[in-house]
Amino acid sequence: MFDFIPSFKPFEALFRYLAQYNFWNDFVVFCSSFNGFNEAMLFKMAQATDETIYMVIMSGFWGSIIGLPIGILLYTTRKGQILDCYVANSVLSFITNIFRSIPFIILIVWIIPFTTFFIGTFIGKQAAIVPLSIGVSPLIARMIENALLEVPKGLIEAARSMGATPLQIIYKVLLPESLPVIVNSMTITLITLTGYIAMAGAVGAGGLGQLAIQYGYNGYKPAIMNTVLIILIIIVFIIQFIGNSIVKRTTHH
Repeated sequence: MFDFIPSFKPFEALFRYLAQYNFWNDFVVFCSSFNGFNEAMLFKMAQATDETIYMVIMSGFWGSIIGLPIGILLYTTRKGQILDCYVANSVLSFITNIFRSIPFIILIVWIIPFTTFFIGTFIGKQAAIVPLSIGVSPLIARMIENALLEVPKGLIEAARSMGATPLQIIYKVLLPESLPVIVNSMTITLITLTGYIAMAGAVGAGGLGQLAIQYGYNGYKPAIMNTVLIILIIIVFIIQFIGNSIVKRTTHH
């Protein structure tokens, strides 16, 4: 169910395309001057980058599917809000706080039985999406709740006075008005996921984290470690740039 884009291999495909040209051999020779780099390692680096981006996208999607409704309920069930319910709010807050308190590296190991039952294995990028989605969903929920708290109460009261239902208030007032903050929150979430995925490499999740540990740290090859670090920084900068651009377009002037 997680494999929406099974052929997501943009960088690996790009490297295979470039390998047809004469300058590729010169590039490989140049890279070979650094300890641990050869043509095979270049393709491993491309594959690991593809896996990392894939996991960021998929776990961000599933984490939002879980976290968005929880965040909306956390806000709407608060005292004085449109679905005021102390019991529901307390239960949701309690569960959310529990999962937010668990360090991600421990969460991965803790839910291995669930991941194995759900996916069939706990190793690989598909299996990693399960703990990644569960680990990031409480963060998304709290960020959504905080984003909705910034919506002026006057707008909600005005919608109520015109007879809007709770569902209409959520979709026509709360979410549109808080959209820039939500987008900014999701940007932070995706950046956080990039760090989670690097940690997930320690337990065989694949991606750049596993490459850095397996070949850079365990193989005593600093060049590989440094390259992975640079790639991760570039990914974070791209996510932040895209997020900032969307925030500017969705901000009301």
